[in-house]
Amino acid sequence: MTGKVYKSTGSWYTVKTELGHTYECRIKGKFRIKGIKSTNPIAVGDVVDFEVETNNNQESGIIHNIHERTNYIVRKSVNLSKQTHIIAANLDQVFLLITINNPPTLTSFIDRFLVTAEAYSIKTVLLFNKIDVYDKDTLDEVRYLAHIYRQIGYECIGVSAKTGKNIDKVKALMLDKVSMFAGHSGVGKSTLVNTIEPDLNIKTKAISSLHMQGQHTTTFAEMFDLSFDARIIDTPGIKGFGVVDMDKEEVGDYFPEIFKLKQDCKFNNCLHIKEPKCAVKKALDEDQITFSRYRSYLQILEGEDEHYRTDIWDKE
Repeated sequence: MTGKVYKSTGSWYTVKTELGHTYECRIKGKFRIKGIKSTNPIAVGDVVDFEVETNNNQESGIIHNIHERTNYIVRKSVNLSKQTHIIAANLDQVFLLITINNPPTLTSFIDRFLVTAEAYSIKTVLLFNKIDVYDKDTLDEVRYLAHIYRQIGYECIGVSAKTGKNIDKVKALMLDKVSMFAGHSGVGKSTLVNTIEPDLNIKTKAISSLHMQGQHTTTFAEMFDLSFDARIIDTPGIKGFGVVDMDKEEVGDYFPEIFKLKQDCKFNNCLHIKEPKCAVKKALDEDQITFSRYRSYLQILEGEDEHYRTDIWDKE
């Protein structure tokens, strides 16, 4: 039988067939995907083949094959730096939720996520959440960040699960698509999903006042069929985002504003650091490229892993 993975708990997988039947499945023995050293060989969104077996009048499935993925979102496993963690597979788009405070979302985190999405050609929409609670200065910061990313070509939408602002706009983008919602713990993913589809009633939890960080409420990625011809993947809060397996020469290709200028550099293999007649450095000096983006580029280039492991708010 063939089905799509809707939930992964690490050892068991909920698989749904095209006829709408669900089976709890597991992997028999070791299961490795060619070229991927992952903590989770099977991810939500994967299409798998499985065989049904019956034990004590209980039906379950044994997964024996994973269909080729169209794409996936992957990051370094924080505790096992040589391993990777596949967050979800076969996506049409990702909504990255961003909050300015309670908890803060760093530009380095945003950029690392966007670079990975670019590498796998996954459309990403930036949702600036909780705009109903921001004062004027914070709203100005939202507008500034949105301006940076709109200039690059990313769609940015200010939303509020509490007031319903722009929820219809988000729902319209989700029609007939598989969408993943991602972001730090506490940015309001589950609350937003509940606003989009109230019948789901996904658990939410208050922000920790001690560190002003979110508490993990979603412990496993899970896909849901929605009432308006859309599918959503709700994911655990991501504390940090480590970029996986990129050659230094290709990192700039996943920053659209750097890629656009690459051909104007004197050297074909220019890394845009100290090389002469570099179009990217010239654009940076002329404020055509934002410093925060260039800094993120350098951090990824230099493999500064400590940056993706922290949630310290570093005001620019």
